Amino acid sequence: MYYAYKYRLKPSDAHREELDRHRDICRQLYNHTLYRLNEYQDEHGELPSMTTLRSELPDLKKWWDGLSDVYSKVLQTVVERLFDNLKGLSALKENGYGVGQLKWKPPREFRSFTYSQSGFKLDKKGGQAVLSLSKLADIPIRLHRAIPDDANLKQVTVKKEPTGKWFATFGVQMAREPPEPPEKPEQCVGIDVGILKYAHDTDGTAVGSLDLSDERDRLEREQRKLSRKQHGSNNWEKQRRRVAECHADLRRKRRDFLHKLSAYYAREYDFVAVEDLNVKGMMESPSNSRNTASAAWRTFLSLLEYKCEREGTHFVAVNPRGTTKECAGCGVSTDKPLWVREHSCPACGFEADRDANAAWNILSRGLEDLGVGHSESPPVETALSVDTPVSAKRVVETGSPTLKERTAQAVSE
Repeated sequence: MYYAYKYRLKPSDAHREELDRHRDICRQLYNHTLYRLNEYQDEHGELPSMTTLRSELPDLKKWWDGLSDVYSKVLQTVVERLFDNLKGLSALKENGYGVGQLKWKPPREFRSFTYSQSGFKLDKKGGQAVLSLSKLADIPIRLHRAIPDDANLKQVTVKKEPTGKWFATFGVQMAREPPEPPEKPEQCVGIDVGILKYAHDTDGTAVGSLDLSDERDRLEREQRKLSRKQHGSNNWEKQRRRVAECHADLRRKRRDFLHKLSAYYAREYDFVAVEDLNVKGMMESPSNSRNTASAAWRTFLSLLEYKCEREGTHFVAVNPRGTTKECAGCGVSTDKPLWVREHSCPACGFEADRDANAAWNILSRGLEDLGVGHSESPPVETALSVDTPVSAKRVVETGSPTLKERTAQAVSE
């Protein structure tokens, strides 16, 4: 499996200047390669191959002096980057999106370069961990967590963030294979995500959404200050960095929350079922799009999926249609406005929290997709606790006689 390990670099002023110079040379090479690609297409009526453009790099070094100062593998990854962007455009076009053409990169849009396979090494000099980059420098690095001993470092990407800070992201291949998910999972959970409660699962755990109101207020204040600065001035540049730091603070706190929550579910359970949400379509809605973007549901699902694969946990994304309306007790659908937070079934009388009911339906569909949960009586590990449906420890299949009896007893009481 492949993982990414990101660390903060601590370059000196001389290192920063050299890093910026290498980054700008890579940017100019990217623009030159794009020019050669368009020129080749005009002459031959077809796009050149990546090998054709990479083979021109030795001739470029004869008249482009700065190109020889950059490690050869870095130059090759710049050409690969251009063709990766072309593949991305082609994929969008195949999916029906209207796309244009690749454009030249200005300095603010080209922030990274990559060492692939060779030319980099983690070392220790003078008691300080350093990242040795060929033809560049030995740059101090803050290794806040250790890379596993059996990991194989495939590449490193050095990137300058809008805040001006430099980071190194290692592409790591693990020698060991991830564990296989169990054939008969015992610890199962269904998760319903939302705005007021970020996650509500079938174990009765409700995780509140991350409160970032103070950070957003600070961002808005700094953005207003930036709007009053003269564009391009020194004061404007200082204020631009403050705005970038506010954005980075928001992003860092949100991803930290999502990493911790996804790691919890991946490690504590054998089977995790979630909704396969169309977040892009929800973002196009004129209402509540800001809260939807802030929730970052797609990021959470992506993190949860790869962590489940790493931990040997079943991960199933089910169709979200009707999970809120459908009753977890009898399967009857009931329309509920968004402000109605309780589920009350008119057919069987089952009452529960709206999000809890949806989580049970999600788990039921997930078990069905996995091929579990079709017996007449539900297995013990998926049964509701005997107390109340709201404090359920496990889900019961739709239409289960066990749930119907318990619901009828609760209603009579």
